[in-house]
Amino acid sequence: MDFVLPTNFEEQDLIKACIRRERWAQQVLYEEFYGKMMGVCLRYANGEEDARDMLHEGFLKVLRNIHKYQPGTSLHAWMRRIMINTAIDFYRKAVRRRTEDIDTATEVSSGDADAISKFSEKEILAAIQTLTPAYRTVFNLYVIEGFSHKEIADVLNITESTSRSNLVKARLKLKEILMGSGNDYGR
Repeated sequence: MDFVLPTNFEEQDLIKACIRRERWAQQVLYEEFYGKMMGVCLRYANGEEDARDMLHEGFLKVLRNIHKYQPGTSLHAWMRRIMINTAIDFYRKAVRRRTEDIDTATEVSSGDADAISKFSEKEILAAIQTLTPAYRTVFNLYVIEGFSHKEIADVLNITESTSRSNLVKARLKLKEILMGSGNDYGR
């Protein structure tokens, strides 16, 4: 089947065409946002394959719910929220939660405030992907998405202290991975 793609269209025209389930519009939306949404999914996934699964599930949710999008708001932000929620759903399905003891966690501090700049985006992403699903999800929600520990606790159905503990342990593990010797990331 051949599709005729309009050369001049605006975001609202694209959204209306997606609501009408026009394949060309769905393809354009997918191609337009693939890279940005894949970046979101990669931060939550164990690897590229899991990220693609999250991404495709997220795009299905976007296309099923495109009629709920409010014109005048950021389409990117709306889709990003769906991708984050999809990642959280994957987390809930994939992991049995372990309650971590906050007393065993310690604060992470570094004398080198700019230590992270020594690493490439790929190295940092690879290190994040090695974290357990619990640590990775809390780290992303808190550090990247700006959720509070209360919001994380509500979304993941854990206690605030477990959220704090998982964040501290995620930071410790990332520091160990990135700064440790004898691995691919040590400098």
